[in-house]
Amino acid sequence: MSLTLENLSREVDGVDYIRDANLTFEAGSFNVLLGRTLAGKTSLMRLMAGLDKPDSGRLIYNGEDVTGQSVQSRNISMIYQQFINYPNLTVYENIASPLRLAKMVESEIDRRVKETASMLRIDPLLKRYPLELSGGQQQRTAMARALVKDATLVLFDEPLVNLDYKLREELRAELRDLFRERQCIAVYATTEANEALALGGTTTLLHEGQVVQTGPVMDVYRAPVNTLAAQLFSEPPMNMIRGRVSETEVTFDEYSHHALTQELAKLQPGDYWFGIRPSHIGLVPTSDDDLEMSMEVELSEISGSETFMHVENSHFEMVLQLMGVHQYHTGSPIKVYLPINKLFVFDNNEQLVHTPSQVSGGSV
Repeated sequence: MSLTLENLSREVDGVDYIRDANLTFEAGSFNVLLGRTLAGKTSLMRLMAGLDKPDSGRLIYNGEDVTGQSVQSRNISMIYQQFINYPNLTVYENIASPLRLAKMVESEIDRRVKETASMLRIDPLLKRYPLELSGGQQQRTAMARALVKDATLVLFDEPLVNLDYKLREELRAELRDLFRERQCIAVYATTEANEALALGGTTTLLHEGQVVQTGPVMDVYRAPVNTLAAQLFSEPPMNMIRGRVSETEVTFDEYSHHALTQELAKLQPGDYWFGIRPSHIGLVPTSDDDLEMSMEVELSEISGSETFMHVENSHFEMVLQLMGVHQYHTGSPIKVYLPINKLFVFDNNEQLVHTPSQVSGGSV
């Protein structure tokens, strides 16, 4: 069982919502669509569900062209970020509603509702109404209703975005475990790179309606095909620095110089883009090879147990992601350290030409 998108495109009022998408989703797979707001994630899922029709291209399900099939004739479920439940029905009846529409026998309805509710740990709540539930319980109810009919395609449109951190972590773990046991195709949309990493499976990067890269999540994360993919799959976006490689050294914006390492010596002399993840830049050196840069604090944002620090000088602007709370005043001078052995390198066409050697074993 598989779903293939062939050259799928959709335009609305002269704007490309989806352009030439080519993807294949296999049975039993968990697939993440990662992209910024308006990247085309929801548009792509609506095409897959049959809610919208493409202007060109085809959807092939198990070898059959289903492009023109109505949504009613497809065995799909879709879960949205809003808690969409029937307020006048109990949790039991909310979950049972698609089965009643399918005119399933009462004994089978009862078995499926209780089995699905138990799987999502809401079986003690079956007699309650949605307004008597917490946000997490309401979303579990909506998920149960989508899963109860054994759909062959389940679409999640940022379903956890309105939940608090703890609930999101719990439900992510449950989703991974849930789909290991099912043979349906699961597609999950998110704007958050960290969520894509946590969910695993296959990740597809989308930008302005186009597929940028697709593959196993760690392959895409460790080897982004270009600078756009690198910035999309990094939270905050990967820092990009212009530089030049000579026979003996690498120079960043004709300002900072560093002797060529064994890895960077493999590059041909010339101009490049160098990428460094915000989490890899530090306030203290981690090795003798680290490049020291004198910067000035532009902004320091504390978020929970992390600090996001924006720094700049006359040549560079960078963002650091630091563990712990670091309080600096705007304009404060500061030294930052870039580990040369964690640089990604892209050519003048912004295509990947070098990945850090650490990606095969350590932190990336």
